[in-house]
Amino acid sequence: MSTHCPFCEIINDAKTQRIIEQNDLALSVRDGFPVSDGHTLIIPKRHVSSFFDITQAERAALFELVDSAKAQLDEEFHPDAYNIGINDGAAAGQTVPHLHIHLIPRYKGDVLDPRGGVRWVKPDEAAYWDDKK
Repeated sequence: MSTHCPFCEIINDAKTQRIIEQNDLALSVRDGFPVSDGHTLIIPKRHVSSFFDITQAERAALFELVDSAKAQLDEEFHPDAYNIGINDGAAAGQTVPHLHIHLIPRYKGDVLDPRGGVRWVKPDEAAYWDDKK
């Protein structure tokens, strides 16, 4: 992982237009590399890499913004479902060493078969319901 932190830059730039909403301990922004319309990140203001290293207050602040972002996305984009995810550590795919929660709106037909959702991290194990195994 890089020592450069793009999320700290957003947090420290008082003039940034990327911030959608914030509270005392966290903020939400649209993902710079979205995988769907409305893909949103919820980020703690304190630079911390792991979900397991945040305080209870930070956890509450993050999930307050998850709920708020979902309500806003429902109104603006009308998604059919959501994926909510955290890549915690390099082996889990974390590329920015600052904790962030992905709130990814999903739409009917955006993939051929959405069953299994995040289980597709390991494609050979994802389709546990498949009779061909």
